[in-house]
This record gives sequence, C-alpha cells and structure tokens, in this order.
Amino acid sequence: MSQSWLIASGKGGVGKSMLTAALGFALARRQMMTCCVDADQGLRDLDMLMNLHNQVVYNLVDVANRECKLKTALLDHSGSEKLSLLPASQSAGHGDVEPETYVKILSKLKKRYAYILVDAPAGVGRGLKNLLPACDDCLIVVTPDDVAIRNAERLIAVMEEEGKGRPLLIVNRVREDLVKKGLMYSPQVVANQLDVPLLGYIPDDAQIIASLNTHENFMEKNCPAAKAVERICQRFLGEYVPMPEVGAKKGLFRRKGGLSV
Repeated sequence: MSQSWLIASGKGGVGKSMLTAALGFALARRQMMTCCVDADQGLRDLDMLMNLHNQVVYNLVDVANRECKLKTALLDHSGSEKLSLLPASQSAGHGDVEPETYVKILSKLKKRYAYILVDAPAGVGRGLKNLLPACDDCLIVVTPDDVAIRNAERLIAVMEEEGKGRPLLIVNRVREDLVKKGLMYSPQVVANQLDVPLLGYIPDDAQIIASLNTHENFMEKNCPAAKAVERICQRFLGEYVPMPEVGAKKGLFRRKGGLSV
C-alpha cells in the first residue's frame, strides 16, 4: 500500500531536505518506487540536492494550475529508475497551492509510487498546514540543541492540533565526542524530551557538505552519514535494526539553563 510521508522541521537549516533526498535514494536502492516532492514553494532545494536542477522545466505549481500534466513535471533520476522528483516553484508562495490540491496530486502519485516523501517548508506556517491533510504520516528532523528542540515541540503541537498522530524523529548532526563530554544532547535525550519515537540519528559528517558542493550523492560514498541513513531506511521499512545508545559519561538532562552533566 502506498504511503505519503511529510518530512518537516520546526527550524530551518537542520537538514530536512538533505534527509528527504537521502532517504529517497535509500528506498529506491531497495527497489521501492519513490517520489520526492519539493513542497517548499518559493525556494526549491531538492532539485539541487538530487543533481536534477538542470532538468527542471515544470513544477508542482504548474501542475496545480493545470499548466501541465503531472507526468510532465516529474523528473526521473538518471542514477535510479525507481526514484523521481516533483520540483517546487521558485516564484510561487505557500498559499498558491490549496490543501485539496495537494490531496489530489499526492493521490495521483500514490497510484505509481510506493513511497512519497514530501519535503515541507520549515516552521509551522501556512505552507505546513496546507500539506498536512494530504500526508498519511509525519517525520520530523531536529538537531540536538535547545532552539531546534523548542521549535520541534511547537511543530508537534501543531500536528496534533491538525489531527495528526505523533511523528517519527530523526536527529541530525550528532557528534558523539560532544555527547560523551556532556556538551551535546544524545539522540535518546532529544526523543525523550519530545516524547516521540526515535527512528534514527545521523552523525555530523563532512562528506555531506563536500558532496553537496560538488553535486554528488553522499549516499554513494562510504561515509558514516550514508550508513546511518541506510539504517534509518531499514527501520522505516519495518526491519529491526539495533540503535546503539550515544550517551554522556555522566549523563545528560534538560533544565532551564540548558545542558548539565
């Protein structure tokens, strides 16, 4: 049965779009028909992250306005016959696509793809709320710091207000050395604070930036981040993959003043 997943974040810059593209590659590698949908109207990132930016002609807003058919706007990835992209518009705004239009577009995509990964705009504004009715489940991305965690708390509250269940969580840019020194929250501490299931975490990996700057796919590199996304993909598909606990020597806990050991 096809599934549509909203991938969201309360704060911008936490790696949400990177995770959307990487998880899409991982699913396609497992022979799952996958479509990444860039719903961040006015910005558009996924085409660059997936090295498809030179192929964009039509976009999601063109489909919404009936200026082209859905299949015309879809871009098939040259590196994987199982992976496609529906790009966002760089000139439209979040209010240019109504919730019912997203529902219709994603319903059509479900007839072709097993998984639809929707890259939502950061925050809790209209762009996010217009997408929620069209998506079956939600996954949030957060970095292990107080600002991102607080914004994620608000994001989860909005999702619940809109009738969605508790989302799954991915913690990005984890540095085990800082966690052990008590200078960074562990992924488990973040999940406990937000009271959501932890799907996995991604280490802070320089290979991600290097690959982005050269328009390469870090998922094809033998690097810690790629291995972490592969494990996340396995759990996403329901496989049992143990998650080693990353903990501080003396333990971490939250308080008003922030980190404490």
